[in-house]
Amino acid sequence: MNWLIKGARIIDPSQHIDGPMDILIEDGKVVKLGQNLSASRKKGITGMDLAGFVVTPGLVDMHTHLREPGFEYKETIQTGSEAACAGGFTSIACMANTNPVNDTRSVTEFILRKAAETNLVNVYPIAAITLQSQGKSLAEFWDLKEAGAIALSDDGKPVLDSAIMRRALEYADSLGLLIISHCEDTSLSSGGAMNEGFPSTELGLPGIPGLAEDIMVARDLLLAEYTRSSIHIAHVSTAGSVRLIRDAKARGIKVTAETAPHYFTLTDEDLRTYDVNAKVYPPLRGKHDVEAIKEGLRDGTIDAITSDHAPHALTDKEVEFEYAASGMIGLETSLALSLRLVAAETLTLSQLIDKMSTRPAMILGITGGSLRPGLPADLTIIDLERSWTVSCEAIRSRSKNTPFLGRNLTGKAVLTMKGGVVTYNELHNCHDHPRHS
Repeated sequence: MNWLIKGARIIDPSQHIDGPMDILIEDGKVVKLGQNLSASRKKGITGMDLAGFVVTPGLVDMHTHLREPGFEYKETIQTGSEAACAGGFTSIACMANTNPVNDTRSVTEFILRKAAETNLVNVYPIAAITLQSQGKSLAEFWDLKEAGAIALSDDGKPVLDSAIMRRALEYADSLGLLIISHCEDTSLSSGGAMNEGFPSTELGLPGIPGLAEDIMVARDLLLAEYTRSSIHIAHVSTAGSVRLIRDAKARGIKVTAETAPHYFTLTDEDLRTYDVNAKVYPPLRGKHDVEAIKEGLRDGTIDAITSDHAPHALTDKEVEFEYAASGMIGLETSLALSLRLVAAETLTLSQLIDKMSTRPAMILGITGGSLRPGLPADLTIIDLERSWTVSCEAIRSRSKNTPFLGRNLTGKAVLTMKGGVVTYNELHNCHDHPRHS
């Protein structure tokens, strides 16, 4: 629980820190950051020389699917937490589309109890906006908040009724809860299997136009403006959505937004092999959309990068493309894929950490995303040069549904620490491993 980390490049956007520095950790909390720190031997402090490594606040993923309760054959809170640690995450927020849906106090409390038993990452339940996520009646927001829910979302399903969405925004805002919107006009998307475009036409697959997302983004932004409420737009995938959110921010609407690595890494062209592991929702879009997503990240229109970790068993995926479940796992590949933005000079490394740690914590209103003295020592140690291959054997998630299997990636979290306790450690596998004292 007591550590002295020396010589690493410390990046903490919350304190505008980016440079070589030491960190002293005692009793599970950050005590001091500075140059040439030393510690009393009476404390039993373990020293680590991390020259050549990057230390950041623990990564925060505000959009994951842990599947438990109800879909334990896909993922459990235990296996999802293990995957999160391996990906460098110390805090994750899990969506409500479990079975039963997390629309009651008992389900929220169950998730928190299982997470406490696992005790690998901070797990924050996101409860449903409407009962059974059916879009008809609001869930009991106050009861869910009291039980430990930190935000509300029917993710996987849109709230189609504008009056219901308006009431949800008003009620949630009065309680200080954030509404996370899954933006989809199902009258336009129903029956679709991939993005509507040349590839879908040539492949003979029914398409989902980007307009299905754009229309609902526009509606929810107008509702947020009318109610003067905060809203967060989940998994942004289209150029139209980026444009709408950018304009809304300029008008002073209280909106934040996220995207996932596959929306700036892959396009609908990558579906020409009918790879079911690349079937996600919203679907992979065209090159124009990918470039717009990158620009949205660069100029701050998109605040956060999330994994949208969506595990599925083989039985869900090994069917014809049209019938395959949508979603891919992402907790363990999110960092490496996002580091490509740094390599391409779309973002600086500090900006990337801001979008994967500091900003998500701020948006959700949770502790984390910072190495300020007095806060829990939740941190991630990254080897930017680490080359590794995505393999079924190495994946900690219970499911293996990722189109990146066999891909060689660069950059990896090699140690994850929660509250001063090491929850994942691969430092010993690094060629220039750090010295302990």
